[in-house]
Amino acid sequence: MVDGVVNPAGERSGASGSGGRRGRASTSQFGALGLNLADARVEASVVGLLDTVEVELRASVSSADPFVNEAARHLVEAGGKRFRPLLVALGAQFGDPAAAQVVPAAVVMELTHLATLYHDDVMDEAVVRRGAPSANSRWTNSVAILVGDYLFARAADIAADLGPEAVRLQARTFARLVHGQIAETVGPRADDDPVTHYLNVIAEKTGSLIATSARFGGMFGGAAPEHVEALAGYGETIGVAFQLSDDLLDIASESVQSGKTPGTDLREGVPTLPVLYAREADDSDASSVRLREILATGPLTDDALHAEALGLLRESPALKRARETVRSYAEEARAQLAPLPHGPSRSALESLCDYIADRTS
Repeated sequence: MVDGVVNPAGERSGASGSGGRRGRASTSQFGALGLNLADARVEASVVGLLDTVEVELRASVSSADPFVNEAARHLVEAGGKRFRPLLVALGAQFGDPAAAQVVPAAVVMELTHLATLYHDDVMDEAVVRRGAPSANSRWTNSVAILVGDYLFARAADIAADLGPEAVRLQARTFARLVHGQIAETVGPRADDDPVTHYLNVIAEKTGSLIATSARFGGMFGGAAPEHVEALAGYGETIGVAFQLSDDLLDIASESVQSGKTPGTDLREGVPTLPVLYAREADDSDASSVRLREILATGPLTDDALHAEALGLLRESPALKRARETVRSYAEEARAQLAPLPHGPSRSALESLCDYIADRTS
């Protein structure tokens, strides 16, 4: 998911417990995402909206049962960049960002996202999420799954207050998320192209929710229908671009820029885009041949093989090709903004395209 783009501890003050301080959105948070809010009015609107979302998120997961309350607030309190509410806030700038339904729409999107994280950690057997113990490691897999279900239910409840179209869109988005997870779990079929399969998984698992977030912003802000469609197209494409850029950072970064130790996916045998390109390449030079040999062995738990593969990938034509793919998605996202009026809100969305194109160069 895009969740690993920035500091997993989050820029919000993620104090734990029901008495913790609510976090505040900040310009440093936007900078970490590559978002340039050059207009003071737009910045004040977005910051204010995200601060309200933070309060409503905590209220929405509260339960009279102390255990459910603690478990449901676990990831909310852990922080995060709130990328999906941010897209809602930016989309609403093309209408009335102060409209009453914008904040609940953002809460629906973030709750849906958080619910998937509880489930993802069970499937991935993760032990840490956003710098804190994952719910499944702190409690059990069963508890994590049930808490994820609870958050989905809360999201649906809030969506019901937004009207039948919101319920329909949220349900269809959830269906796409599940389709993507199933496709990832099963893997490509014998007649599937692995790269096409992988890109489809990312579009379903990551792009779909970001697309609906941008759509909800425009829709509930009262933007023109053609602007709402443009925002949705942009959201899906920028979501895929962010995830693909994370793939590259996992290989190319010398630091923890991607929010995790470089080469983690390689060590775990996760076939990200650079690896898929390297596997299908027919380059006959010694480095490419050796790289294919190593990748064919599966997860690289041996430190020496892992280091060798990482070094070969960093110098490979596959990484260059993956960079070009990321840049093409960033430019496609920019093109999706063409129907929107020029101004600071559109410029802010374009700045995300610039950031993605540059961060993996």
